[in-house]
Amino acid sequence: MASLRLWSLLSLYISAIAAVLRFIATILSRASAAPSHLLRCQIIVTLIDHCLSLYFLSLGLSPTTVELDGDTTVHFWISAHRRFSCPDLVLVHGFGGNSRLQFLRLAGPLSRSFNLYVPDLLFFGKSHTLRNDRSERFQARCVVEGLKRLGVGRYTVFGISYGGYVAYRMAEMWPEMVERVAIASCGIGCTENQKTEHLGNLGRNVTEIFLPENPENLRRLINLTIYKFDPLRWAPDFFLQRLIDVMCKYYKKERLELLEHLLAQKADPDIPIPTQETMLIWGDKDNVFPPLLAFQLQRHFGPKTKLEILKDTGHASNIDAPARLNELIKSFALGCSNS
Repeated sequence: MASLRLWSLLSLYISAIAAVLRFIATILSRASAAPSHLLRCQIIVTLIDHCLSLYFLSLGLSPTTVELDGDTTVHFWISAHRRFSCPDLVLVHGFGGNSRLQFLRLAGPLSRSFNLYVPDLLFFGKSHTLRNDRSERFQARCVVEGLKRLGVGRYTVFGISYGGYVAYRMAEMWPEMVERVAIASCGIGCTENQKTEHLGNLGRNVTEIFLPENPENLRRLINLTIYKFDPLRWAPDFFLQRLIDVMCKYYKKERLELLEHLLAQKADPDIPIPTQETMLIWGDKDNVFPPLLAFQLQRHFGPKTKLEILKDTGHASNIDAPARLNELIKSFALGCSNS
C-alpha cells in the first residue's frame, strides 16, 4: 500500500512538471504570433486549463483518449487506480464547457466513493468526430462504446442539462449496462407547446444565448443559469470578449449544429420509461427548464423515479448547490436513502 501511494505521488509530481512545461512551451510558441491583448487572455485561459488538469490529477484521475474508429475520438478523465470495492459512476456534462469546468465541485467528493468516468462529449474538450450525426443518441453511443473499451461494465450515470439528454439515451438504449440513471435540469418529456413557450420566455434567439459571441449574451447566459451569484459581475466587457474569442474558437460550427439539432426535434411527452431506478434533480429557481417539467416527468416515469427539488438553486445546480448535489448523487448511486 505504501509503495502504491508513493508511486501515485511520484506520478502526480511528474504530471505536474510536465503540465507546467507544456504551459510554458505553449505561451512561448504563441507569443510571437498573437496580439498582446489576445495573448494575455490566452495565457489566462491556458493557465486555468492546466490548473484544472492538475486538480483532477491530484484526485487520482487520469486523462485518457479512446479511438472508437477512424472518425471518432472520445476523451475521458478516469480513476487511475480502479478499486473493485467501489461502484462505477459516469458524469456527463452539459453545454456550458467541458467536463473539468462543470464537475470541478463534484469530482473531488465523488472520487472518494466511486471509480469515476468523466467523458468530454463530442466537440467539447478533446472529443471530436468527422461524422455528421449531431444527435444525443450518437453522443450516448460514443460514451457507451468508450466505456466498453475501458472495460467498464455496469454503472450509474449522472447527466446535467444537455448531458441529461445523453444520460437518458444511455439508459434507454443500454439497460444492461446502466444500473441507475440520475438526470438534472433537462428538457426531456416536455410537450411541443411547453417547448415553444419556454423558448419564447428566453426573450431572444436561443443559440445567441447558449453560444455567446459577445459579453452581453455571456452575462445573460450566466444570469439565466446561475441563481445565487454572478461570477462575472466585476469582469469588464473587453476582458469577456477576449475570453470568448479564445475559448469559443474551436468547434463553434459543430456546437451550433448540436444545439440546432436539439431545438429542431419534435417534443415527445411520451418518451420511453427507463427500466432502471431513476432520480430527477431540479433547482426550484431553474429558468431554463422550470420545475413544472420535473413533476411532469416524474409522473410519466412512474414510481421507480425519485424527485429532488433543490431550494434556492437555478439551472446550474453543480454551481449553485454542489454539496447537496454530491450528497444526492452519492446516496442514489450507492442505493441509500437520500433523505
